[in-house]
Amino acid sequence: MIDPVEAFKKHTSDSIPMPTVIPGNTPIYQKATDAGHRTLWVVFVIMLLSSLAFYVMAFRVPVQKRLFHILTAFITTFATLSYYAMAVGDGVGQNKILIKHTQKHFPDTYDTIYREVYWARYVDWSLTTPLLLLDLCFLAGLNGASILVAIVADVIMILTGLFAAFTVNESPKWGWYAMACLAYLVVIYQVALNGRATAKQKDSKTATFFAAIGGFTLILWTVYPVIWGIADGSRNIDVNAEIIAYAVLDILAKPVFGFWLLITHDNFASSASIDGFWAHGLGKEGTLRVGDDDEGA
Repeated sequence: MIDPVEAFKKHTSDSIPMPTVIPGNTPIYQKATDAGHRTLWVVFVIMLLSSLAFYVMAFRVPVQKRLFHILTAFITTFATLSYYAMAVGDGVGQNKILIKHTQKHFPDTYDTIYREVYWARYVDWSLTTPLLLLDLCFLAGLNGASILVAIVADVIMILTGLFAAFTVNESPKWGWYAMACLAYLVVIYQVALNGRATAKQKDSKTATFFAAIGGFTLILWTVYPVIWGIADGSRNIDVNAEIIAYAVLDILAKPVFGFWLLITHDNFASSASIDGFWAHGLGKEGTLRVGDDDEGA
């Protein structure tokens, strides 16, 4: 005769096996390999050579006409330092990401992911993108208020992207990402709408050139958050692919942008010329004099 209790125990143990290993305990490490490291070194060399070329181009024109040359050379100079830091491993950190898996009949489990974050890239962007915006804003002839709004929105965009990259939990990450996208919309408004409207008031050659190089820049800048979303955001591509994607964008947005801007703008008959303090320093008026007594003292 079969004992019904024993039969039930045997049926239960056969149909619902108990796990012997708790999943989610092994950390996952997402790091760059040789392909990513070689890419960083290649871009470092490109940025360095571009910087030298821009400084040479600056010295070939009078100081009154060097505004765009200096700004553009600073852009690739900061990028050179950033890529060197990333290439030697000094500009990289590690973000710990916890992913929760809710189980119906078992305790919740967690995946722990450690992904490399190249924070030097955000330092680079926080310095170079305002300079690049200055290039575009000065080319269009934007007023100071619009320039200030564009630069502040740009810095907010970069900082919120950095906060998102180092967020541990998934939900706050996309909140920071949304804030960055909103700040970028402000940049687009100032450059694409206000900038283009202002540029149209100048000569037709400048207006056409601004529309072309401004559109080129904004298209590139729009790709950056897309790459972030599939790299640091959702981790659908590995760190090597992230490095290569950003490298291509940085080369187009900095050296290519710079050569296009300087070569084209230098050929304009009415290229910007700045005198006063920029070209001659402080003159006699307004200088500080030590030891001169006031008249009648």
